[in-house]
Amino acid sequence: MAAAKVLVSVSPELRAQFFPDPAALRALGEVTLLDTHAGLAEALPGAEVLVTSWGMPPLEAGLLDLAPGLRLVAHTGATVKPFVTEELWARGIRVTQAGAGMARSVAEVALAFTLALLHQVHRFDHALRGGMPWARAEDVPARHEILGCPIGVIGASRTGRAYLDLVTALGARVKVADPYHPGAVELDELLATSRIVAVHAPALPETRHLLGRRELALMPDGAGLVNTARSWLVDEAALLAEVASGRLDAALDVFDEEPLPVGHPFRALPNVLLTPHHAAGTVECRRRQGDVVTAEIARFLAGHGLEHEVTRDLLARMG
Repeated sequence: MAAAKVLVSVSPELRAQFFPDPAALRALGEVTLLDTHAGLAEALPGAEVLVTSWGMPPLEAGLLDLAPGLRLVAHTGATVKPFVTEELWARGIRVTQAGAGMARSVAEVALAFTLALLHQVHRFDHALRGGMPWARAEDVPARHEILGCPIGVIGASRTGRAYLDLVTALGARVKVADPYHPGAVELDELLATSRIVAVHAPALPETRHLLGRRELALMPDGAGLVNTARSWLVDEAALLAEVASGRLDAALDVFDEEPLPVGHPFRALPNVLLTPHHAAGTVECRRRQGDVVTAEIARFLAGHGLEHEVTRDLLARMG
């Protein structure tokens, strides 16, 4: 495998999570570590491979002119939309990403959310922590098992498919709404017939507020919404109205405004389960992301095909 000049623009904290064994990076060639993206312009000259992380500035002509030998951009996260520009394609620079490493952990959080909503764990916890008397804390809506539960999955993405595998293995009855998925059903049918609806669609112009007031109203009383994907997909104001009324429950890892303001109404509702956009933050997930990146770089330098390449067409469908 040919050696290469590899610039790793990843913070020390994330580097330790993605690449706990520094030898994995050093094996790729001459590696330069950049602690902040602020120094990117100074570090780019001579780079042939650029490893990116969250917060990367757009890779526009001015930056790319500094690295005429750049051949590959390998992102440690999933979506590359914030920084990939047409200039990369015009210069023949290839792009890959590590989203495949994140699917399992996000799917597991979505499963945990699903089980919590079905068993009313969120309501019990809120009641007991809030000092509610035991007898009142016991008074929650009917609880359900996942075995035989009608679950609707919006989007058969990598994470959506991983979630499907998990809930199907536990005996759920699943419907999928996705224009590219064989056997998919219409969104309205899925919403009207599911006890839990899990959102795993990409954030595209056509999926903006895919679930708005009309769509949420189709969900049965007592149903639950799980969103570990993007807040872009759900009209937050419409969802807030539904959960504030008590008609629906929700488990959310993503929000229109992050960090979620301390005074946000979601925080006070007993039928809403919240996590701070960390569904992909497991130790194992971070290591898989790093493994995906190093393996992709190794394949590229050896002249083999990339397994997770982002093309123009794929970028257009990427959240």
